[in-house]
Amino acid sequence: MQLNVLPLSRRILLATCVIVQSAAAHATGSFDSNIKNNSLAVSPNEAIAVVSYSDESTVLVYDLKSGKVRSKLTGFVTPRNIVFTPDGARFLVSDSGTGRITSFSAKSLRPTGNLAAGAGVFGTTISADGTKLYANNQAASTVTVFNLKDDKVETVITGFAQPRQGVRLSPNGKQLFVTNFLGDKITLVDTSSNKITGEIVGFDKIRAISITADGKKLYAANSGSNSVAIVDLETRKIIDTVKVGEDPYGAALTADGRFVYSGNLKGNSLSVIDTATAKVVATVTGLNEPRQAIVFSKDGKRAFVLNRDLSIAIIDRASNAVTGTLPTK
Repeated sequence: MQLNVLPLSRRILLATCVIVQSAAAHATGSFDSNIKNNSLAVSPNEAIAVVSYSDESTVLVYDLKSGKVRSKLTGFVTPRNIVFTPDGARFLVSDSGTGRITSFSAKSLRPTGNLAAGAGVFGTTISADGTKLYANNQAASTVTVFNLKDDKVETVITGFAQPRQGVRLSPNGKQLFVTNFLGDKITLVDTSSNKITGEIVGFDKIRAISITADGKKLYAANSGSNSVAIVDLETRKIIDTVKVGEDPYGAALTADGRFVYSGNLKGNSLSVIDTATAKVVATVTGLNEPRQAIVFSKDGKRAFVLNRDLSIAIIDRASNAVTGTLPTK
C-alpha cells in the first residue's frame, strides 16, 4: 500500500490555516487593515529599542547607547505590537497581516520562532513571570493565551468585540483587562480560569490603558472626546475624566504612579496629568503624531516617544521638553 505523505512545509502551512480558520469562526466582523497603530518596546537593560508602525513593513531596532538604528527587520506585512520577555532574552512582534507573532533573539536579532495567532492579531502582553503571552485578535474577537515555555496555544478566549491594542494584566497578574473598540468597553478576564468576569463601560473610542501599581485605578485614553478616563477598579466605574490634547491614544502611567502621559495624535503633543489632582500640569510639544508608544526609562528621568516616521523623541521629564530625537537614518 502506498501512502501519500505531504511535504513538511505543506503540512505546516495547512496546520497554520486550520488555526487561522478556527479563530475566524469566532469573528464578529472582518479584519480592518486600515486601522493604524504604532509600537515601541525598550529592552529591560535599556540596550535596544524596537519600533513599528502598521503602515510600514519594516521594524527598526535602535541601539540606545549610540542612538543609531542597529538593524532593520523585514518580512512583515502589518506589524502591530512589540513586547520583550521579562528576562530580556527575546522580543515578540505581532503581525495582523500574516497572522503570526514572531519571536526574535534580543542579542542576535534573528528570528527564533513563530506563533500562529490568526489574521487580525493585534495587541499583546506578557505575564510578569514570562510564562504566558496574551494576544488580542481584532478580526476574530478573541484573546489567545500562549504558553511561552513551549510556544504553544493554551486556550482561546471568546466573547470580545474587536479587541485591538489595549490589553493589560493587573499588577498581581490575576486579571486581564481587554479593550473592545466595538461597544467602547473593557472586558475583565480571570487569568486562573480564563473566564470573563465582567466589564467596564462608558468610554469614547477607547485606546491605550494603564493600571496603577496597587491595582485600584485604571486610566484610559478616549480619542473620541479628547480625554483620559479614570476608573475605580473596585466599583468598575468611571469616576472622572481629564481633558487633554486632540485625539489622544496614549495613557502611559509613570512607575511611581504620579503622572499619566497622553499621546495626542492630532495635537502632535503629550499631555501630562498629575494623578493627585487629575489635572494637566504640562504639555510636551515638538512631536509628530504620537500615539500610545510611550516608554519611561528605568530611572524615571526620561520618556521615549515614537513619532510617525519611526524616529524616537527623547523627553526630559523634569522640564517636559524634547531634548533630542533618534533618527531613522
